[in-house]
Amino acid sequence: MATKEQDEQQIGQLDIPLERDGFCRTLISELAVTLQDVVGLEEASGFISVVGQTIGRQIDSEYRRALGTDCLSRQQVESVLVDLKRRIKGGFYVADSEDDRIILKNTRCPFADKVIGRPSMCMMTSNVFGSLTANNLGYARVVLNETIAGGDSGCRVTIYLRETAQEDGVEGREYFQVESDR
Repeated sequence: MATKEQDEQQIGQLDIPLERDGFCRTLISELAVTLQDVVGLEEASGFISVVGQTIGRQIDSEYRRALGTDCLSRQQVESVLVDLKRRIKGGFYVADSEDDRIILKNTRCPFADKVIGRPSMCMMTSNVFGSLTANNLGYARVVLNETIAGGDSGCRVTIYLRETAQEDGVEGREYFQVESDR
């Protein structure tokens, strides 16, 4: 009969793909699909949006503090959006930058394959990008044009910087500057 220490050693050496990052991605993914199944996609997206907005404000605050500024410039916002996704293993880059919009593309989701079929998880990106952009540049309308979650090979996210986007019939979620964050 094996001792407790021998059992622990044997079990600790088993080839089981279980580690913190994968566990957390799976946890979030399963939470998203459960929400989608129980309350529907729109409501699940709403719940995840609230979390994304809070995280967006925290990330914005961290970058501002680290850069020693009260407000990020347009160029800094673009760089921060790419950097924050890089840090969490996403593959975002600025594909185009015009006066009224920033277009980002992505080749790799931070949630990896755990995002497929869970479009509500994209609200994290929308809210983090939207709140960070709006709090520094005054306004953002985020459109998730293509998403890995929705079955596309990559993501394409357009961030409109002027409220006239709505007048032009552009869909998406609007974000406004929060005075307490300034």
